[in-house]
Amino acid sequence: MNTTIVLFLLQDGITNGAIYALLGLALVLVFAVTRVILIPQGEFVTYGALTYATLASGQVPGTAHLVLAMGIAAFGLDLLMRRRTLRLGSVGRSLAINIILPAAILALTLALTGKETPIAINIALSLLIVGAIGLFLYRIAFAPIAHTSVLVLLIAAVGCHLALQGIGLVFFGAEGQRGPPLSNAAFTIAPLRFSGQSIAVYAVTLALIAGLWLLFSFTLYGKALRATAVNRLGARLVGIRTAMSGQIAFLLAAVIGAISGILIVPITTLYYDTGFLIGLKGFVAAIIGGLVSYPLTAVAALFVGIIEAFSSFYASNFKEVIVFALIIPVLLWRSLATPAADEEDD
Repeated sequence: MNTTIVLFLLQDGITNGAIYALLGLALVLVFAVTRVILIPQGEFVTYGALTYATLASGQVPGTAHLVLAMGIAAFGLDLLMRRRTLRLGSVGRSLAINIILPAAILALTLALTGKETPIAINIALSLLIVGAIGLFLYRIAFAPIAHTSVLVLLIAAVGCHLALQGIGLVFFGAEGQRGPPLSNAAFTIAPLRFSGQSIAVYAVTLALIAGLWLLFSFTLYGKALRATAVNRLGARLVGIRTAMSGQIAFLLAAVIGAISGILIVPITTLYYDTGFLIGLKGFVAAIIGGLVSYPLTAVAALFVGIIEAFSSFYASNFKEVIVFALIIPVLLWRSLATPAADEEDD
């Protein structure tokens, strides 16, 4: 191995690590606010990527119809849960959010879909569709059981992953797809060649990290999310709507996942189940960060990406094993560093 190969591997590892950083941050955000280990985060990646690729080919993605179906389910769930205290205002608000909004998204998608549609519009539609799916996923699957144990929430997350993956197979088929690049520009520095797409990965990752920092530091909703993450019961006592915090967290996670998918689908072919493996690598970074630290998760994601790149060079058949084995020493260290608790103290 010479210096040029090392630089190529570092470039590839940093590019992949930037994607894993976005997914890891989304996982930490959702877990901190809702205690849900978001196994379907990989499906948000797949849905965002393949929705964008489908729109770019001039076709209407099935995910646009899924939004309306999930909205109808959420509306029915609202009526069922509030059947004893139904009021015209609450029914109208639920109808607007759960029926009219998804119908508007579907109508907008039908109206704007075409082979000559600009890339920016396809990206915006993809983010709108997948963001709505994330919002309704929390409302249907997790909000009714928000106060149960982490184990119950994990089981629900696994069920959602399996359901969304099966739906993805129905919508997108078993064949992979690629989307058009965001930019065809390219330049060279020494032996390294940087494409416009890879630069977009770095720029978007940094912009989203900065945006999340600004959100949590200077906005009311961001401070409400931080308060919910620190103490859910205390946040409720001071008037913060924790259910709304959960919806915002899932919305952000879905949008971040969709952005990640849009960034990588021009680089590599994605299939209906590819996102699960990508999401797991983001999960490894989140575990290294303890599911609480955003900076540590971002650094860990870059480390995971670099280890994956070098593993693919030295032992390509075992690269996935090497990457996932990274959590073993972390879990051992945390189990030894955390004092044991008696059952009565739990």
